[in-house]
Amino acid sequence: MFVYHIDMTNSQRILIIDDDVRVRELLLRYLGEQGFSVKAVGDGSAMDQALKLNRYQMLVLDLMLPDEDGLAILRRLRAAGENVPVILLTARGDEIDRIIGLEMGADDYLPKPFNPRELVARIQAVLRRKGVQAIGAPECEEKTVNFSDFELNLATRALTRAGLAIPLTTGEFALFKVLVTHPRVPLSRDKLMELARGRDHDPFDRAIDVQVSRLRKLIEIEPAHPRFIQTVWGHGYVFVPDGTKS
Repeated sequence: MFVYHIDMTNSQRILIIDDDVRVRELLLRYLGEQGFSVKAVGDGSAMDQALKLNRYQMLVLDLMLPDEDGLAILRRLRAAGENVPVILLTARGDEIDRIIGLEMGADDYLPKPFNPRELVARIQAVLRRKGVQAIGAPECEEKTVNFSDFELNLATRALTRAGLAIPLTTGEFALFKVLVTHPRVPLSRDKLMELARGRDHDPFDRAIDVQVSRLRKLIEIEPAHPRFIQTVWGHGYVFVPDGTKS
């Protein structure tokens, strides 16, 4: 088992999980040159050990791993309440793997082979969405949005229902924040993508639809017949705080 590590003071910690030694070496070197503190491991067991020792601001997770595949690892992390942002790497051509990854709570994906510069851009985009004053980030002043028996704290990124915490991924929070701060305003998918993710998105990206589906499962009594996040056919989505028909 090979573990690579470059440590840089006051930098964002990135954990790479990939069984390809060449990919690990490339990303360790390239991301380190970009100012990140990088650790690279080859499987899920080594990842678990790394997560016990340090907190990371980002996981870059390959789907094809020898002991436990990336989707299983992602499912396990999210089930345990681990909300660290995750970017998936996949050599698979089938779009369904990427969609499933997003449904499980991945924040982005990048198909192999890829340019390391594009990975850095995607990492920076996700970190901006969760960083101070970044798009979709917590506010400096505490502000809460209440609807039904839910409360969303924009400062702490905490969603609760009747006092019980409901975990949100970075991408889910960024999208939900846009929706709740524009009540009763129909927003197109492109506008939602721009406000939630900035301009770092593919015009054919399906992440918005996937994350809306995930949010509905968290807050709707009947996700197939949503009251709060309603579909505006041919346009996008609208948040309705009182659950009435828009």
